[in-house]
Amino acid sequence: MPHDIRKSAWDAVDACRQIQEFTDGKTLAEYLTDDMRRLAVERLFTILGEAFKRIDDVDPSFRDRFPETGKIIGTRNRVMHGYDTVDEDAIWIAVEKYVPALMEKLAAWLKENQ
Repeated sequence: MPHDIRKSAWDAVDACRQIQEFTDGKTLAEYLTDDMRRLAVERLFTILGEAFKRIDDVDPSFRDRFPETGKIIGTRNRVMHGYDTVDEDAIWIAVEKYVPALMEKLAAWLKENQ
């Protein structure tokens, strides 16, 4: 049975929402000293990347609308398999710069693909 890409897209939206919720009002310094928050955000990035991987496995044309798919999956792989080499500054840049826009873009895609 093919994987439901809409469910994965909703999972990605939810991961983005939670990343924003967990980091709202925090600085990079606060994030780095709060192990529980940092680990939660890293976990959410693995969920986000896995959702994109599942979508990509079923519908490679999704990359046409979301060219960042490879980077998102790569971040998941780094957090999961290279946990000791995670670049926390890069994670924080993603939190501040890319996650909000990605969530909006995913929400628009879901609306178009009801």
